[in-house]
Amino acid sequence: MSDLYTQHPSQIVMYATATCPDCLRAKAFFEAHKIDYKRVGLEGNEEATEFVVRLNNGYQSVPTIVFPDGSVLVEPSWEELRKKTSA
Repeated sequence: MSDLYTQHPSQIVMYATATCPDCLRAKAFFEAHKIDYKRVGLEGNEEATEFVVRLNNGYQSVPTIVFPDGSVLVEPSWEELRKKTSA
C-alpha cells in the first residue's frame, strides 16, 4: 500500500503501538465487525511516527485512525468507531 502516509488512504489505516490498550480495543472492534484495515506500528518506524505527530499537532497519540474520506479518529471509543464505520 503506497498511500500509508496521506490523509486519504485507499483503506482504513490504524497507526498503533503494540502495548497500547486503546489500540488493542480498536483492533478488536475491526476484527469483530470484519472491517478491513491496515495496521502500521510506530515502533522503529520513524516515518509513521512523524506522520502521527503531524496529524495530532505534535502529539504521538495512538491509535490514530485515518479513513479514506480524510477523516481521522484519535483514541476513539467503541461507540465512535461504530458510528464512523456504519455511516
